[in-house]
Amino acid sequence: MPFVLVVAVTIGLCVASLDILSAARAFVGGESRWSKNQKIAVSYLQHYLSTFSELDYRGFEQMMEVPLGDRAARLELDRAEPDMALVTKQFARGGIDRTDVPGMARLYRYFRDVGDVRRAVAYWTAADDRIDELITLARDARRRVLLREDDGAWIEAYRRRVRDVDAELTPLEYGFSDALAQASRETVNLLRTTLCLAGCLLALGATWRARRLLDDRARVAHALRASEDRYQLAVAGSNDGLWDWDRRSGRVYLSPQLRGMLGANGSAGNDEPSVFHHLHPRDRRAVMRAVVAHVRRSHALDVEFRVPQPAGGVRWFHARGASTRDARGIALRTAGSVTEITERRTADALLYAAKERAEVTLQSIGDAVITTDAQGRIEYLNPSAERLTRWHMELARGLPVSAICRFVTESTGEPAPDPIPQVLREQSAWSFGDKLVLAHSDGWSVAVDLTATPIRGRTGSIDGVVLVMRDVSRDREHAAQLAYQASHDGLTGLINRREFERRLARASRATHAGGPPFTVLYLDLDQFKVVNDTCSHAAGDELLRQVAALFARHVRGFDAVARLGGDEFVVLLEDCDAGAALTIAENLRAAINDEPFVFGERSFAITASIGLVSLDGEQLAREDILGAADAACHLAKEKGRNRVQTYHLDNDEVAVRQSEMSWVSRIQAALAEGRFCLFAQDIADLREPGGPRHVELLLRMVSEDGLLIPPRAFIPAAERYGLMPSIDRWVVQSAFATLRQRLDRDPARAPRLCAINLSGNSLCEEGFAGFLRQQFNQFSIAPSMICFEITETAAISSLSRATTFIHEMRRLGCRFSLDDFGAGMSSFTYLKHLPVDFVKIEGSFVKDMIEDPIDFAMVEAINNIGHVTGKLTIAECVGSEALLQQVRKLGIDFAQGFALSLPRPFAMSPPWESNAELELAQAD
Repeated sequence: MPFVLVVAVTIGLCVASLDILSAARAFVGGESRWSKNQKIAVSYLQHYLSTFSELDYRGFEQMMEVPLGDRAARLELDRAEPDMALVTKQFARGGIDRTDVPGMARLYRYFRDVGDVRRAVAYWTAADDRIDELITLARDARRRVLLREDDGAWIEAYRRRVRDVDAELTPLEYGFSDALAQASRETVNLLRTTLCLAGCLLALGATWRARRLLDDRARVAHALRASEDRYQLAVAGSNDGLWDWDRRSGRVYLSPQLRGMLGANGSAGNDEPSVFHHLHPRDRRAVMRAVVAHVRRSHALDVEFRVPQPAGGVRWFHARGASTRDARGIALRTAGSVTEITERRTADALLYAAKERAEVTLQSIGDAVITTDAQGRIEYLNPSAERLTRWHMELARGLPVSAICRFVTESTGEPAPDPIPQVLREQSAWSFGDKLVLAHSDGWSVAVDLTATPIRGRTGSIDGVVLVMRDVSRDREHAAQLAYQASHDGLTGLINRREFERRLARASRATHAGGPPFTVLYLDLDQFKVVNDTCSHAAGDELLRQVAALFARHVRGFDAVARLGGDEFVVLLEDCDAGAALTIAENLRAAINDEPFVFGERSFAITASIGLVSLDGEQLAREDILGAADAACHLAKEKGRNRVQTYHLDNDEVAVRQSEMSWVSRIQAALAEGRFCLFAQDIADLREPGGPRHVELLLRMVSEDGLLIPPRAFIPAAERYGLMPSIDRWVVQSAFATLRQRLDRDPARAPRLCAINLSGNSLCEEGFAGFLRQQFNQFSIAPSMICFEITETAAISSLSRATTFIHEMRRLGCRFSLDDFGAGMSSFTYLKHLPVDFVKIEGSFVKDMIEDPIDFAMVEAINNIGHVTGKLTIAECVGSEALLQQVRKLGIDFAQGFALSLPRPFAMSPPWESNAELELAQAD
């Protein structure tokens, strides 16, 4: 009970601490939205004071909704009994997730007068006062504008005050966040202290428990000694012989009774002949094999053997044994008993004929069994036979089998031959090749399997026939059920993919032969994962069943509806043109949208995206139909979901989606077969020509025909379908392995810095940093030799994670380069926040900078800002000597391009030899 109490208190404190931390996190997130909206509102108000535009004033009011909503929630929480529905509504108005509101309310109500939380509340209240002043200024300014007061003096005064209020709000916002952060740290320290205390209490309890266990062990040892004494008394008084073989010491113990049975009456000793020497020579080998099989392969030890007697004759014995084994299954100790069975063996010989008849009958007793005498007259019907034939044994005894059983073939209904005369005549077992049915005079029938076997006496003569009938009605029904299950989905009852493809092939063949057109609908539920994650898979299954039921009401009775898997459905509309199919698809989409899904107390609005492919036999191959419908469905999702997307041969969007989807399998196959390769292109140091070698590694795919495929062909599909982390891992592993080879063979010519491109997906992938550390250790690569290149877009889209990843790798010694800089819209804003070493200027600016003054200005500005922020700059796509000279004049640190170096295979022994392929790699 003390253990439970300690654990319960610890868990309670952990839960409370996590609740406080979660609420603090939510407050910090709300403050971020609060401050962002406040800054935007100030911008709108300043602009309004310049333009007097009503749109700017409306923008100001809209941005102030978040601070006002948070203030309304705070004021409601200050009441003795706040309305939590109103609090949730106001916090939601402030952009806070509804699931975070209960924890935030608890933190505010219970801790608003405690320590740092009280300080955070004070900052909040002060900030709300400034917000009130901003609103008052805005309203008064609007009043003056509406009165057409155009005096510049009041406008400038209002502008100054707005800037002052904005400046006053900034430290309040920082103070609020710092106070909550301090509260979180204090909570963590409290939790750490509590866990340490709980660990101490548990250690004390474990010590007390160990003392109890030692006392129990002493009591068990005493009971074991008493049990040993009882065992020795039982051995001395037993009629069976007992034996014990300790395989570790090799000692064999035989009880006095067993020594007498075997004729080994001397005292036990190590020089005594083996036990097996006392057995009959013909049984000795069989007994030894049985013991070995038991010891080595855990077979049951159950064997009978003979022991020769001095006066002549033999005595029969039955031995059983069992073993104790270690964790590997090896027998450590084997013991058992030996019982004399001489009388039983004698009785067995006398009862052989009866035993043979009983065994045949018992083996067949689970089915309907009929036995006859040597003349074919019925002697016995078991209860199953009575039920199957509808004859009682007393009435059937003495009749021929044909009098109570009439067998017909299932396929033709013709009478089958009587098996009894055939068995008696041919003296062998009988079976019928066709399926049989047992027919009755009242018209009732049952499917049966029938066998007839002769019963032989000890001399081999036939003493009768046993007829075995098995009712296979359920088996045949089960076979039909299995056939149904093989073609239908178990959850929804709809047909499955295999059956749908069979029907699609049939419809396609009919259309190609001049039959009517058909249409395929590919449907994917839009909110299925939300239902699964929110309410469990049981809710997801119920949703799938509900959607399956909708199909029955909104498609024609002869249309084929299948579930492909997950939340994907397909419909085959035969004899249906595109117009009619579009109407059905829209009706189906609307029906799903109009019927909310309710599970427990939760309700979900469900929508579906539908891809439509209509064919008249001359447009698309059968194997491409589902792919086209799937691509159209994906396009419907990308266009906003809850819509029907029709496939057309000239639809470029669907064609692009199909092309990308076709690349998925090719990329996966290339990864599995190792059909990727790396090229290296030098990055020249313009400050110190001839300095340490710096290269960028470029990826290529090798096609099934051995040709090189440039990255622009497959990287978009890999990024869209989540394959980039796998590709990045391959690139890192291959690059490190090759770099290790180069360092081992020719360290002087190995590059001193290798730039490896990483995708945004890899930056956000859990465990990728650990994978890099493992690769560094495995190949003994110095992290200072590696520079990871990340694109500006990838870094900005996941700024927090990218920054964390960069800091973690830089601590190891890696360097970073910001690739394609200038291509994004927020380049200069984020440049100073990203801890990178190099800035690679977007090649589209560099290659045209001589002819285009705007590109020249962009390159010059990026270079200057890069140097101001302490970063080295690299010019990409330097394709001519004139361009290289211009880059030098601007003071750019590094240059990369065909004017300096062509891409070369990075591997020591590249898996291709074609010059044409090398030119393709260089040209990309």
